[in-house]
Amino acid sequence: MDKKHILLLTTGGTIASVEGGQGLEPHRSGVMDREIQQLRTYYDITVRDVMCLDSSNILPEQWQQIAKVVFEYRQSFDGIVISHGTDTMAYTASAVTFMLPGIDRPVVFTGSQLPLLDVLSDGPDNLRTAFAMAASGYPGVYLAFDRKVMRGCRAVKVRASGFSAFESVNARYAALVSNRGLEVDESIVTTVPGTPRLLDGISSRVFLLKLTPGLSPDIFDTLTAMGYQGIVVEAFGLGGINVLGSGLEGIRRAVEKGVSVVVTTQCLYDSSDLRVYQVGNKLLELGVIQGRDMTTEAAMTKLMWALGQGMDQSEIAKLFAQSLAGEITI
Repeated sequence: MDKKHILLLTTGGTIASVEGGQGLEPHRSGVMDREIQQLRTYYDITVRDVMCLDSSNILPEQWQQIAKVVFEYRQSFDGIVISHGTDTMAYTASAVTFMLPGIDRPVVFTGSQLPLLDVLSDGPDNLRTAFAMAASGYPGVYLAFDRKVMRGCRAVKVRASGFSAFESVNARYAALVSNRGLEVDESIVTTVPGTPRLLDGISSRVFLLKLTPGLSPDIFDTLTAMGYQGIVVEAFGLGGINVLGSGLEGIRRAVEKGVSVVVTTQCLYDSSDLRVYQVGNKLLELGVIQGRDMTTEAAMTKLMWALGQGMDQSEIAKLFAQSLAGEITI
């Protein structure tokens, strides 16, 4: 049987790091040579170094760069694997999901908690899972880690050092590795219809605000004055926000000035629902947008992407009521 042709895009991260003078430093794909040679037993692999960065230094400009490379090369390969640092991988995977609507190839992000050069590294196992998913034929953007595969727009890093670093929040895994190989949940990997497109416009003028008791509502005026066009608020529980006194006035002024305010929950699991309590219904009356069960990473990148497409408040509100790639449960 012919081997599947897989493109490996490297971006740096722990998986490709070596010990430097001040700690671990990412290097080019040469440190992966041993693992790539083993994988070539099963796949026809082409390697391309896109960048070499600690993922803390990967910004929206790098998301655009990655999306462009994927879109440019996708037709020449059966699937694409992207090695990436773990700290911001969920943001990148989510952003690339929105930048590549209708993607017609599996695009799989992976990384490791220990460098490949460490004898106990989790990197080889994560690469094997990612390559298996990239060769599966199921289009979409995924994240593979610790023998689990999840949608890129549902992944959240939940552990700083443990090997089971990522979880699929509010959605089942797209695939799991078992003694029967890669078992794909076809209800999760349903193909999104449409012609593949590259829509990589992105706005960095989005702020993530974690609500705390006693937070001054003036923060919304400050953010608006700083030029932010979108604010994602991690509220309490189902979406609770202090509405006593002048609690809502800052949000009201921000919305009236054209700022899109999306409310999610600080709780990792389940959904915000502003219709349950009085405080939530007051927010809806102001024109606040519900984040429902989206991850913070997905809410942030979806809002950044929507603003990058030139959408206004009403268009963004309609967009957040739709599932573009499984990022939200309608």
